[in-house]
Amino acid sequence: MSDSPAGRLQALFEGHRLTPTQRRIAHCMVRRAGDVAFLSSVELAELAGVSQPSVTRFAVALGFDGYPALRRHLREVAPAGEAAGEAGEHNEYQQAVLAEIENLRHLAELLADPAPVERAGRLLAASRPLPVLGLRAASSQARGFAYFAAKVHPDVRLLDEGGSMLADRIDASVRAGATAVLCFALPRHPREVVEALEYARGAGLTVVTVAESAFAPVAAHSDLLIPAAVGTGLAFDTACAPMLLGRVLLEAMADELPDAQARLEEFDTKAAARGLFVE
Repeated sequence: MSDSPAGRLQALFEGHRLTPTQRRIAHCMVRRAGDVAFLSSVELAELAGVSQPSVTRFAVALGFDGYPALRRHLREVAPAGEAAGEAGEHNEYQQAVLAEIENLRHLAELLADPAPVERAGRLLAASRPLPVLGLRAASSQARGFAYFAAKVHPDVRLLDEGGSMLADRIDASVRAGATAVLCFALPRHPREVVEALEYARGAGLTVVTVAESAFAPVAAHSDLLIPAAVGTGLAFDTACAPMLLGRVLLEAMADELPDAQARLEEFDTKAAARGLFVE
């Protein structure tokens, strides 16, 4: 993704200790990589849901004299894409769909380098059992992954409920032989997820995380984070890219499991015998 506008923006932000508000601005800029260089500080603040002074402080935190200097730099590293005025031709529902399409494009650019996904696949396949964590907004992503993963992986353990039992279930997975945990982390990020990942790493697990950006609060507690942006154009976030990335990770994991195909064929045979699905 380093040759794309979004990738060059990611590179600009890396190495800086950003506050939660600044990470929100950075995430917004990556999502709008095609036209962010032509947004005023007020427009960027509105898109990110922060104050205009926060945008100025963000620019200074990156080492620029102010937002105008940052914007001049952006015009060099992230040239404009589609004209901003064209968005006005679509209603809010269409804009939400188009934004998700753009998120998927960014994901496709990221996957041009398959090494992180392939590494994740090896880590997940080798972990017996494999705990899969996702709370609140991310619970459906975790549940969907766990459902399909159980078809090819011998021991998948879904962790989709918080509370004091969560650490106990992580401990139980470690005692049973787990070496890695897969986490789906989507905004708004529950404090329990951050604490659970910190606990999991302390217990010796390698943390593989799917989050909306490399600046998410869970990043500091992840050994391998693969970003997939969420849509924010509707009242509730949309997560097409994280869901698709989950399926990609399933594919990569299955490629590392020598008996994955045999397990799928066995399931199909039993499902047919039971009349499980309507033809």
